[in-house]
Amino acid sequence: MARSSADDMELKRVCEAGILAKGDRDKVVMAMRVAKGRGGWGKAGKLTSRHMAKPRVLAITTKQKGQKTKAFMRVLKYSNGGVLEPAKVYKIKHLSKIEVVQNDPSGCTFLLGFDNLRSQSVAPPQWTMRNKEDRNRLLMCILNICKEHLGSIPKVVGMDVVEMAIWAKENTTTKVTQVTNKDGPVESVVLEAESNVTVEKDLVSQAEEEDIEALLSNYVMAIGEAEAFSERMKRELVALESANVYALMETESVVEEVLQGLEIASVCVEDMDEWLGIFNIKLRHMREDIQSIEWRNNRLELQSDSNVALIDELDKLLELLQIPPEYEASLTGGSFDEGNMIKNIEACDWLTLAIKNLEASNLDPIYVKLRAVREKRAEFVLLKCTFVRRASEFLRNYFPSLIDSMLNDKSNFSQRGHLQRPDHADMRNKCRTYARLLQHIKSLDKSCMIPLRKAYCHSLNLLIRRESREFSNELRNSSKASKSSTPLFEGPAGANQPASITDSPADAYSKMITVFIPLLVDESSFLAHFMCFEVSTVSQSDANAEATSTSSVTLEASSSIGKTSNNPAELGVLNECLQELLDGIQEDFYALVDWAFKLDPLSCISMHGITDRYLSGQKAEVSGYVQLLLDDLETRITILFSRFVDDACYQIEKYERNVRQIGVVPYIPRFSQLAARMEQYINGSRDLVDQAYTKIVSIMFVILEKIAQVEPKYVDIVLLENYAAFQHSLYDLANVVPTLAKYYHQASEAYEQACSRHINLVIYIHFEKLFQFARRIEELMYNMSPEEIPFQVGMSKVDFRKMLKSSLAGLDKTINAMYRKLQKNMTAEELLPSLWEKCKKEFLDKYATFLKLISKIYPGEKVTSVNEMRDILASL
Repeated sequence: MARSSADDMELKRVCEAGILAKGDRDKVVMAMRVAKGRGGWGKAGKLTSRHMAKPRVLAITTKQKGQKTKAFMRVLKYSNGGVLEPAKVYKIKHLSKIEVVQNDPSGCTFLLGFDNLRSQSVAPPQWTMRNKEDRNRLLMCILNICKEHLGSIPKVVGMDVVEMAIWAKENTTTKVTQVTNKDGPVESVVLEAESNVTVEKDLVSQAEEEDIEALLSNYVMAIGEAEAFSERMKRELVALESANVYALMETESVVEEVLQGLEIASVCVEDMDEWLGIFNIKLRHMREDIQSIEWRNNRLELQSDSNVALIDELDKLLELLQIPPEYEASLTGGSFDEGNMIKNIEACDWLTLAIKNLEASNLDPIYVKLRAVREKRAEFVLLKCTFVRRASEFLRNYFPSLIDSMLNDKSNFSQRGHLQRPDHADMRNKCRTYARLLQHIKSLDKSCMIPLRKAYCHSLNLLIRRESREFSNELRNSSKASKSSTPLFEGPAGANQPASITDSPADAYSKMITVFIPLLVDESSFLAHFMCFEVSTVSQSDANAEATSTSSVTLEASSSIGKTSNNPAELGVLNECLQELLDGIQEDFYALVDWAFKLDPLSCISMHGITDRYLSGQKAEVSGYVQLLLDDLETRITILFSRFVDDACYQIEKYERNVRQIGVVPYIPRFSQLAARMEQYINGSRDLVDQAYTKIVSIMFVILEKIAQVEPKYVDIVLLENYAAFQHSLYDLANVVPTLAKYYHQASEAYEQACSRHINLVIYIHFEKLFQFARRIEELMYNMSPEEIPFQVGMSKVDFRKMLKSSLAGLDKTINAMYRKLQKNMTAEELLPSLWEKCKKEFLDKYATFLKLISKIYPGEKVTSVNEMRDILASL
């Protein structure tokens, strides 16, 4: 078993050293290792453990001071270096309670209650020993010191003192020492375990103890006989009561004196009670008066604070309700000239804010039903209506007057010999002066914006239509373009040569678009911004660059001037206003397009490219009407050009009704001229031209096939001559135009097929027997072997030699006749050499195939070889 820490002398020495280090010279009576914990007050005042235990050392020390001995309980803790150092000191004289914690089943945890602690609400620390023996040793040491030095012991809770005494008797050895006093030597019993911490106790002598035991043995208490003992106790009680009554009767005089004193004291107490009652009543009245005074004082203070707060609130309310004189003058009768607009805007700002502040949602509910607030709100509304009516009436008159002044100035419009570009910068600057005013009008009364927008759109529409009409007329009058001799498909083949397009009417259309489309977009954006539409607006500026003689135009979009998201309802109203603003201007564009088409139908190509480029540049929703205008122009141009293409197709179809056609059809060279000129007009997208190519060339090929079928004998000659002419005339364009390249290859294939058919026909005409014999051999080879064929009727070697002699006799004349056959009915002499070379090549290929068949059927027969035949053809 481990040694108890109470017997650890080394621990005592270390504790004395630690206490000495602090300057105290206490003697350590007992030192024991413990675990310190912190309890919490639970229900019914019971302690519960809540904190983690910490290692500590409890040292019981004494200090001699004169004749007195002071006892302490010191708590020592371990420092970082493992050295014990004093942490806290308790005086044992203040120990009032020793309590063993009941919720610890081991019984090793207890707490010490001191009556001098500052805060009794804080639970005292709990001390846990290693075992019950250490606990009992420590607590017995504390109790002995309290009894010997203080004369009393603290309250013990949760632990049986009798058991403690039994344990002390069993675990403590006694030693008898002799102490000399005035009566002589006396034996003193000292507990061995406590001989170093307690003073000796004087007990009875051995002789006295023996006398007491003899006396008790001689006295018979008869406790064993219950009834006798009970009778004896009753008799003794009666005798004792009789003795007490007799004693009282003997002291009657004393009792009377006491009673008289009690009466006097009772009278004094009654008088005192009466005085105290009077004083209590007076004090109660005084207390009530004081309470009343305090209550009135509190009410006065509350009333004073409330009055101050009320005055502040009323001042704030008056600021909301009071109309500044300068603003009232501006709102009721001020001028709307440009110089006064700053004052008017400030007045509008104040009025808007004042109305907003008096709304129920922005006002304290206690003010909403105040008559003054309701009256002021009605006054502000009336003031708002008056101002909005005056401002709307002024602007409805201002917009027409501003436009009328511009209409009356002829320098703003194009005149004979002078094209005037519309300039609305000054007008917009004047309008921007009233932009803030319009915003306030919309915020105060949205319904007033409808007539204002109509007045503005109607007035500006007159100006824009006048500008576009004058500009369009001057463009037509000043244009040097004349009626173009556009190649058609009627008349002689050499007529209708292409003319120069330096003075194309498309230039006039380009100028019209370049000037007015950016203007219309800017006006649309300005309308959306100026008239307070809740849509995103994009301001577009024209960036015209005369890079080439065809006046290429580029569009650049500038940064947006509105950041609000598009409202569908607002966008619909905006489109209606834009239609009213720009309605009618399309007629001037239509007139210019029609004029350009009459002068030069091919100018539709340039106009379509220009329109498509501007159309792709319109991204903003506010320019929707401009996009519709461009769509209509593009549709009109497409329809006019389609009319021209349909007319060309109709003229091509007329050739079908002609009598037998010899040579190249006239519309093929004319189409090459037309295509060359159409390519010069392309300015941007070529979709329109490619569609025209597709339609015209398809009709040309269809009609060519029909024309060739008129004379079946000359079908291939007509086809190969015309397809060759198509390839020759469009060779250069087909290299750069994908659509024409497709038809070029189609014509090339048709030419090769026509050549092949015509050459085969010529060859079969002059060498019919030779190739018929070869064809019959091929047919027989499907059903029999080559060795069997010579035994068939008409296929013997004799028959073969006769056929060979008749076919190849006069070969020179036959080949010359074949050449003359190719030359006959050919109008395009330049095709004959290439055609003759193809004919010789085709003949040699067929002849070589014939020799291969002959070598299988008639081996050993002498026949003119391919090389010999090639030499014969080359010599002719």
